[in-house]
Amino acid sequence: MGRMWFLLIAVLCLEVFPTGYCKNVSSRPAVVNIGAIFTFNSTIGRVAKIAIEEALNDVNSNSSILPGTKLAVKMQNSNCNGFLGMVEALQFMETDIVAILGPQSSVVAHIISLVANELHIPLLSFAATDPTLASLQFPYFVRMTQSDFYQMSAVAEIVGHYGWKEVTVIYIDDDYGRNGISALNDRLAERRCKISYKAGIPPGSVKRGRIMDLLVKVALMEARVIVLHANPDSGLMVFSVAQYLGMMANGYVWIATDWLSSVLDSVVSLPSETTDSLQGVLALRQHTPDSDQNRAFSSRWKRLTGGSLGLNAYGLYAYDSVWLVAQALDAFFDDGGSISFSSDTRIKSNGSLHLEKMTIFDDGPLLLKTILGTNFTGLTGLVEFDYDRSLIQPSYDIINVIGTGFRRIGYWSNYSGLSTDAPETLYPKAPNRSRASQKLQSVVWPGDALTTPRGWVFPNNGKQLRIGVPNRVSFREFVSKVHGTENSFKGLCIDVFTAAINLLPYAVPYEFISFGDGHQNPSYTELVNLITTGLFDAVVGDIAIVTNRTKIVDFTQPYQTSGLLVVAPFKRLNTGAWAFLRPFSIEMWAVTAAFFIVIGIVVWILEHRINDEFRGPPMKQITTILWFSFSTLFFAHRENTVSTLGRAVLIIWLFVVLIVNSSYTASLTSIFTVQRLSSPIKGIDTLRTTDDPIGFQVGSFAEQYLVEELGISKSRLVPLGSPEEYAKALQRGPKKEGGVAAIVDERPYVELFLSNQCAFRVIGQEFTKSGWGFAFPQDSQLAVDLSTAILTLSENGDLQRIHDKWLKLGTCSSETTEIESEQLHLKSFWGLFLICGIACLLALLICFIQIMRQLRHEDPAETPASGSSRSQRLHRVLSLMDEKEDPSKKSKRRKVEFVLDDDDEVGRMEKREQH
Repeated sequence: MGRMWFLLIAVLCLEVFPTGYCKNVSSRPAVVNIGAIFTFNSTIGRVAKIAIEEALNDVNSNSSILPGTKLAVKMQNSNCNGFLGMVEALQFMETDIVAILGPQSSVVAHIISLVANELHIPLLSFAATDPTLASLQFPYFVRMTQSDFYQMSAVAEIVGHYGWKEVTVIYIDDDYGRNGISALNDRLAERRCKISYKAGIPPGSVKRGRIMDLLVKVALMEARVIVLHANPDSGLMVFSVAQYLGMMANGYVWIATDWLSSVLDSVVSLPSETTDSLQGVLALRQHTPDSDQNRAFSSRWKRLTGGSLGLNAYGLYAYDSVWLVAQALDAFFDDGGSISFSSDTRIKSNGSLHLEKMTIFDDGPLLLKTILGTNFTGLTGLVEFDYDRSLIQPSYDIINVIGTGFRRIGYWSNYSGLSTDAPETLYPKAPNRSRASQKLQSVVWPGDALTTPRGWVFPNNGKQLRIGVPNRVSFREFVSKVHGTENSFKGLCIDVFTAAINLLPYAVPYEFISFGDGHQNPSYTELVNLITTGLFDAVVGDIAIVTNRTKIVDFTQPYQTSGLLVVAPFKRLNTGAWAFLRPFSIEMWAVTAAFFIVIGIVVWILEHRINDEFRGPPMKQITTILWFSFSTLFFAHRENTVSTLGRAVLIIWLFVVLIVNSSYTASLTSIFTVQRLSSPIKGIDTLRTTDDPIGFQVGSFAEQYLVEELGISKSRLVPLGSPEEYAKALQRGPKKEGGVAAIVDERPYVELFLSNQCAFRVIGQEFTKSGWGFAFPQDSQLAVDLSTAILTLSENGDLQRIHDKWLKLGTCSSETTEIESEQLHLKSFWGLFLICGIACLLALLICFIQIMRQLRHEDPAETPASGSSRSQRLHRVLSLMDEKEDPSKKSKRRKVEFVLDDDDEVGRMEKREQH
């Protein structure tokens, strides 16, 4: 009964009382008010105002959207002023406004969003692109355009696509500019690029002189890739001043964010001086797919404006914003939402401000949820929001300003990166971010250049590079100070650097600065570290490229190969009385001798029963075994082998003897005819296992490597400063004070030292691989260009000519062959011995099986009794192996076995017949 009364009251409220208290429950109001805040007299505002009005007309004339309800828009001009925007927003809050279109400015959006949060009024901005507005701090801010987060991703991918590493940014110094550049910095860092210089423009009107001062500083920077993120007025002035200063010439790259495309799209005809200042500029434009709906609205736009105002992407987003609000309100009312407001009890009357008139939209959270859940296809394509309240499928056109217009050279989308195909054609396909798929069409760069600018030049600011050079006191052929000068140097390294610098397409002013006291070689590790402190801009010299240094600086392409070697004294090997034993190692001699005896025994076993030459008294048989096996060394054995197994074993053994004999002969010949050198040290491994002192060059990285990488005690290391000290220390030896067992140093120094010191040699192999290069700060473009120049020097032969000029080797240079072991070891022949051993085992196994078969088929009279002991059986086996086999008996046994086999077959056949 209670439910019936409730239904009756509900019907009366719907039918009889269309107004009053039941209005907020189920009925739709006749008019719904929304607000719009933007700058009327701006590039975006002039287009947005007309677009909003046309969208309002389309919505109100469409009966399928908000039936019985009209949508009304109240517009306020914020003039891109945060204070005025806040005041106008507060005025909106005194009326029944359920949503606000805008604001246009990101700065205003930050302020108004705080008010919207408190009063639950959704803000649908079609132009505020600041990426930080998407944070949780602004839950009621809905971005109806693309965030600069994606635009800066597109800029970063363009920079990476052309291989540029550094950019200079010029930006408007407000929330819009600072936060956009912050996003660009993050995106560039992901591609190992960076912003080398930032230049901020004051917001609002700015004088031409201020811009000129700013661009003069930019022109002094190294980076020639300039990203301009500003508003139209400031941006166009920057280009005008840049042309005046010659910064729109060949070698420069200008990338403008989407503010420039908005100007180009909305202004029908730019002044010629403005167009001239934009030649070669790359710009981004928010991508809107080509559709019938879009083309129809463009035609309609031309009729509305008479061709006096163009349509930019922000106008399309403003149009779709109105439609989004309309469709969201329609769904909002269907879900039972109502338009009602409540007073905020926290706000009290304060004189003439009347703040108490501001009310909270009761169903604001429901309308916000409905807006974020609405999706439709508008002029800008698919309008749908993702999890962070951003429009899905962000994409941009990349345009190149040429002549009086521009040309689209490609697209960027968050789905597939850079492409010459429209993003909507790529969405049905699998995402492809491979380097080969990232393409753009050709570009006409500033100065009408067709080749891609390098993006970097040496700064023309009068500053010279401070280049640190080691002041060496030894091995001065590589680098040394010119006598009587302060900072003049000569040597192989200096000539290579000078030749490489001369190949660069730009001038590089530099000065050499000496590092070291001139009494001993300086520490090269300390010299390289001074680059990170800023004392030196580069280091030139015999600088080894090692892991620890590459972590803090960048090196050029190596111009000299290097690596650590061991140098030690040696002695010459004379022939001597026992020189014939030297070709084989002890293990090799022992295994070879053992196999000679084993082969003799195996052949004797296989031939003893059937071959008279292997029979007789025990002493004769032992002599035969030894004589036969060792005579095979010269292939002079007189005994014939009769059995098949014996011949097989002998053939394999003769092959082994042939290989061993040939190797021995070759090695012995080499010993007698070629000078042999010997040293108790065999390489770095030998040094690690002893306690002998080891010498190293002062300042070299060898000390650090021996201690940290090889674990050699620092107390064993002896610093040496010159080739003369090398020779004295090696001659003294490890037992005398100041002497060393060996010296560890880099190959170039070792080769130069040994060219005049014939009493020492390189021991073992080079145990590190590195090279010499010039050091620069990390991410230095000069290091990249010098690497290319060094490769050019190598290819045209200049590098070798410089090497030959400075490194004139002495009389011992032809004898610097590394000492290595000349003996032949077992590891080189173990495969042959393994094959021979397996052959012997198989032959013995087959022979044993034959004897056991013979034993099993003997006559019962000759077979031991069943109760015989194992010793009797073993005795019978041994006697059977020792007795000579009678050929006639063997034939008879075969015949008996054949008959028995036939009888067994007949018996089996009879049994089958019985069954």
